[in-house]
Amino acid sequence: MKQDSTRNSAYTVDCEDYVHVVKFNPFESGDACSLIAYGGNNYVVVGTCRFQEEDAEVEGMQYKTLRTFHHGIRVDAIAWSPETRLDALPPRIRFCTAASDRKLRLYTSDLQDKNEFKTFDGHSDYINDLVFAPKEGQEVASVSDDHTCRVWDLEGNEKAHFVLRSPGMSVCWHPEEPFKLMVAEKNGTIRFYDLVTQQAILSLECEQKPLMSADWCLKNNLKIGAVAGSDWLIWDVTRSSYPQDKRPIHVDRARLFRWSRVNENLFATTGYPGKTNTQLLVHHLGHPQPILTGTAAVGSGLTWHRNLPLCAVGGDHKIFFWVSEM
Repeated sequence: MKQDSTRNSAYTVDCEDYVHVVKFNPFESGDACSLIAYGGNNYVVVGTCRFQEEDAEVEGMQYKTLRTFHHGIRVDAIAWSPETRLDALPPRIRFCTAASDRKLRLYTSDLQDKNEFKTFDGHSDYINDLVFAPKEGQEVASVSDDHTCRVWDLEGNEKAHFVLRSPGMSVCWHPEEPFKLMVAEKNGTIRFYDLVTQQAILSLECEQKPLMSADWCLKNNLKIGAVAGSDWLIWDVTRSSYPQDKRPIHVDRARLFRWSRVNENLFATTGYPGKTNTQLLVHHLGHPQPILTGTAAVGSGLTWHRNLPLCAVGGDHKIFFWVSEM
C-alpha cells in the first residue's frame, strides 16, 4: 500500500502580513516552548510554539506572540543568537536580520522596556544569508551578492572579510566546528574557511549552477547538502569534492535546502516561489521518492524545529507547519 505523500499542512498560524522569512530558534532557550521568528514587509514577530507531538496536553498546536519589532523595511533573512534565553530574569531575546537596504540589524530585547537595535553597514549589495557564532554568539557572519562573506562583532565592526568569486548564497557555522565557516556560492562552489588563519581550507563542487542554497548537517558534520538547478546534492566531505548523491526534484528551479535537526538522513527542499504555489518536499536518504509533499501559497523561507521532525514555511498572511516521519 503506497501512502499518498501529498498533504495539507498539519498546522497554520495567521499573520498580519506576507511572511518573507521564518526561523525556529535552533538553540536551547531554557523553555519548553520553541521560539520562532518571522519577518514581513516592515516588522519581525517573535513568538513561541508548542506542538502535540511533544506535549500530549496540547491540542494540535499552541502559538503565542511575545513581541512585534518594527523593522521599517522588508526582512530578507533572520538569524537567532545562542544568547537568547527565556529562563533568564529578565528574559533575553537576541536576533539579527538582513534587509533589502543591504544592512544587518541586531535586535536585543528583554520583552519589556529594553528594546535596542544596532545597524551593521558594509555590504554593497543584497544580503542572502546570515548566522551567529553557535557557541558564544559574539559574532555574526553574512554573505551577499557583492561577492563577499563578512564576519562582524556585535558592535558592527568587521572582523573578517572573504572575497568570493560569485554571489554568496548560504553561510553556515557548525557548533562542533566553531573555527570553520561554510560558504556556498551561486557558481556552484562551497568553500570552508578557517577563521583563525582566514584561509580557505576545503572546497566542494556542484558542477552545475545556479546553486541557490546549501546547509551543513547538524547531526553529521561530514555531510553537506545543497540545491542547484532543479536538483538536490549531498556531499560526504571525507570522500570527494563532488557530490556523493544527487537527484532532480523540482520541476522548475529548487530554491532552499535545509537539513532536519533531529535526523542526519532527513532534509527538506522548496521550489521557486511560483505565481500561486511553492512546493515543499521532505526527503529521506533511505527512500527513492520524497516522503512528504506540501504546497504553500506563494511560500518563502524554510525552517526545521529544534527537536521534532517538523518544518515550517512562510506564505501569504500565514505560516504553514508540516510534520514528517523520522
